[in-house]
Amino acid sequence: MYKGKTILALIPARGGSKGLPRKNIKPLLGKPLIAWTIEQARASGYIDRVVVSTDSRNIANISKRYGADAPFLRPKELARDSSSTIDAIIHALKWLEGRGGSFDYLILLEPTSPLRKKDDADNAIKKLIDQKDAADSLVSVGEVHMENPYITKLIVDGYVRPFITQKSKGIFQRQQLPKAYFPYGVVYASKVDSLKKKLTFYQNRTIPYFIERWQNYEIDDIVDFVCIEAILKHKLKEKIK
Repeated sequence: MYKGKTILALIPARGGSKGLPRKNIKPLLGKPLIAWTIEQARASGYIDRVVVSTDSRNIANISKRYGADAPFLRPKELARDSSSTIDAIIHALKWLEGRGGSFDYLILLEPTSPLRKKDDADNAIKKLIDQKDAADSLVSVGEVHMENPYITKLIVDGYVRPFITQKSKGIFQRQQLPKAYFPYGVVYASKVDSLKKKLTFYQNRTIPYFIERWQNYEIDDIVDFVCIEAILKHKLKEKIK
């Protein structure tokens, strides 16, 4: 709880994955991938309850072992490749509310984005609630570097074409390009009432939570996994601050 507001942390973790099978429980430096996010959520000083939404009994059991609640199994129709995360969120909220669990804010922590600083969750919660009169939701964003949209290209009829056509006659150097940001799964947060109404974290009053360059990774395939594993090894040596 922060400033009298109750906070639910929801960790979505379906059993199926085409890019990297069973990725949510794949061992990462000695423990299942999802365990990193559960432990980060449980270390929060503000989160009141940590719930994992999954369709897999195995993931549910592992989540409980690391201290999260997994009080239900997500329906199969909400755990397909085409299923949206917001549908899983609304299902979890309805399930909890039907059993007396009411929360003011929801923070979504994706297990495929384990590169969090120890205070990211609390700093995001604090930022959103401190600005509650001006903001309804928050999304973690990392600055895009070499993949800036002004640099990216399209292939049109077999030829390389700019993704964004420059109106200026000048040629931008990379350092001169407008800053662009990509939303990573480090943290999403929203007022629950607003989330149920808008059905997205991208609302009219969504504020950014800026993450550092080394956090700009999330696991979709084995390449991402290897990169994150290497970064974690390095950061653990430094003692993540």
